Amino acid sequence: MSSSDSSSDPSGGFPDLPPNMVYFGPDANCTLDLCPVEWSVYGYRPSLAANISFIALNALAGVIHAYLGFRWRQWWFMVCMLVGVVNAIIGYVGRVLLYYNPFSFAAFMLQIICITTGPVYYCAAIYITLALSCPEAILIRDLDDRIQYFSPELSRFKPQLFYYIFIPCDIFSLVLQAAGGALSTTSSGQSDVGVNLALAGMSFQVFTIVLFCGFFADYMIRYFRSERRNETHAGNWAGQTTRLKLFFGFMALAVLLTLIRCSYRLAELHEGYLAIDGLVRNEGLFIGFEGVMVLGSVYCLMIGHPGLVFKQGAKDQTQTPDQNLQELQEYPK
Repeated sequence: MSSSDSSSDPSGGFPDLPPNMVYFGPDANCTLDLCPVEWSVYGYRPSLAANISFIALNALAGVIHAYLGFRWRQWWFMVCMLVGVVNAIIGYVGRVLLYYNPFSFAAFMLQIICITTGPVYYCAAIYITLALSCPEAILIRDLDDRIQYFSPELSRFKPQLFYYIFIPCDIFSLVLQAAGGALSTTSSGQSDVGVNLALAGMSFQVFTIVLFCGFFADYMIRYFRSERRNETHAGNWAGQTTRLKLFFGFMALAVLLTLIRCSYRLAELHEGYLAIDGLVRNEGLFIGFEGVMVLGSVYCLMIGHPGLVFKQGAKDQTQTPDQNLQELQEYPK
């Protein structure tokens, strides 16, 4: 390897690496018995306690999200959250494997792909939920089975566009990140193609989230400023407002935490996996900006679960806005 590559070579400071030893890539044959941990891609053994904790907390979140999803019949939201949680669990299992062998390329790729792409599914859950929160006519039943009506004027464009714009963007971001990870599995670490693809996917995800934040903030401001409330249901509005504030507030916090996490991963990917003094070799930053931020968003979406305000059955969720509007007009006054 040329001297120009030494800054991105974890073994650059260890000239005693035998010529027949490979520390990174599909052909890696280093082990802790043969090579110092500093030669590994991370330069450390991932914390066993931290990663087992993340596995346990994600598993707990998955169980609770499954319970809430079945209880309130929020199928799409539940599926997206569970897929993301399962990805996180698999990813942290990969980091546990790296504790035992920091040179395992299979374990490295397992955690890189699964942990990196997991939040994409949480974003999809948020996009779908907000799209369902402001259609032309949406029914929100409280304990007295009364109905609140959200005016379509609260959204600056048809809410269905949240499906047609943000979900495809989310899928595109996921494809780029997954493709980048897949290409990296065929590289010995010397090619930047996989990293650049993953970087492009992460950059696009950040752009999509920022764009979504703008529309989401605009909708929330317009909603809470709106005085379009049915006077007949004024007595119930206080309780409904509390639930809506929890829903919108914790969803907004989840989006913010996800954006912070994506910004960190963007900076990390920009340096590449093999930057000897890069962010990738700082476990504290990973735990704080990846593990804690993402787990925080998962629990925020649990506290601000859409079931708080959209207590709909399976039939209600499959109805079109026109069918909901017809049901609203036929509902006894």
